[in-house]
Amino acid sequence: MIEPNPKADLLRYLQEARDALVWKLDGLSEYDVRRPLTPTGTNLLGLVKHVAGVELAYFGDTFGRPFFATQPPPSWWYTEESEPNADMWAGADESREQIVGLYRQAWEHSDSTIETLALDATGHVPWWPEERREVTLHHILVRVISDTQRHAGHADIVRELIDGSVGYLSGKENLPPGDKEWWEGHRSRLERVAREAEG
Repeated sequence: MIEPNPKADLLRYLQEARDALVWKLDGLSEYDVRRPLTPTGTNLLGLVKHVAGVELAYFGDTFGRPFFATQPPPSWWYTEESEPNADMWAGADESREQIVGLYRQAWEHSDSTIETLALDATGHVPWWPEERREVTLHHILVRVISDTQRHAGHADIVRELIDGSVGYLSGKENLPPGDKEWWEGHRSRLERVAREAEG
């Protein structure tokens, strides 16, 4: 029988979501990774930048392990002076390498927190209402996995809109087999059904 290891299970699902999100940038131009493809400006590089900030804040500041204790935070870091939504897009002066590099540093910092602390270790989320600020590492892990998976799903759709690429991870497409013609037929059928349902 396999011994249960809840922390390892949670970390595995977090890492899969991280990998899926970064993979969505592969092979795209600087324009395409920044392209806003929804009315609210959702873009691939912005999603990566956002989740880097999420991890650094939740696994760092919440547990008294601030990532920016020995270096200044970036200009977009969450302060009252920062531009609203600044963590959801990348400026022309912010390279893909910088943002992905910061995200990978966030993984290391987060993983260190996760390895060091017990799942029932408590922390405090300073930006939450006072009555909800005290949390456990387990709670934060579940929250960050949920957030990262949600944004990986956004990235799936944005990437498909850019160049038609689909799939969960490289080599793990997680879709029924079908060539371009099959998918076009499938989409046409769904459009027809939607119109029939409308009446």
